[in-house]
Amino acid sequence: MSLRTAFDSPDRKHAHVRRLFATIADRYDLITAVLSCGQDARWKRRLVALAHVRTGDRALDLACGTGDIALAVAARGARTIGLDITMRMLQLARAKPAPPAGAPPVFFLAGDMASLPFATGTFDLVTTGYGLRNVPDLSAAIAEIARVLKPGGRLLSLDFNRPQSALLRGAYLGYLTAVGATLGWMLHRDPDTYRYIPASIRRYPGAEGVADRFRAQGFADVRVVPVLFGLMSLHLAERAR
Repeated sequence: MSLRTAFDSPDRKHAHVRRLFATIADRYDLITAVLSCGQDARWKRRLVALAHVRTGDRALDLACGTGDIALAVAARGARTIGLDITMRMLQLARAKPAPPAGAPPVFFLAGDMASLPFATGTFDLVTTGYGLRNVPDLSAAIAEIARVLKPGGRLLSLDFNRPQSALLRGAYLGYLTAVGATLGWMLHRDPDTYRYIPASIRRYPGAEGVADRFRAQGFADVRVVPVLFGLMSLHLAERAR
């Protein structure tokens, strides 16, 4: 699993991401907590609050990982599906406590967010945490999200940003590289395991670039909400009516 060739083509990135997340699944919650300095859960709560979930909404959480966002959305009354390409992530998500009594159950499903197994206009809400940065073809994935959303449906995404300031970007990526290499060696005896994160950010268009892609795929009222002084970002968008 060579990081040097992971971004050579969409197919290579797809294969690398599949192997990577199968490798790190059991430590995924720990790693997100460490790399976010314990803020990951708070950011996800903020995303769910901004989603304005309504009872009876049909919701889809993409790249759902161990299910935090999907479970939180269901707890607010939405009929929710969590989708991820990594079977071990889905096993861990299913093992977490179910939503409170009276809330709809969450269905966890294996699938690829760039080729969604749902009919056009199925969902009122699509969420994703750290998902869009990892897809081989960002525009194709956004097009699929637009397809499965109903007109007026909402999209919310949480992810790392790529700061525009070269100085800030260098310090940020340097921190993620150093910490990621240390964690990779300690947990997997492979420093490249978590160095994938800064490597992927270097090739990411950043918050405004992603917002432009949403608009190009027919989303309206696109907003970027800076998180952690702009090192992270939340995207909010509405499928055009």
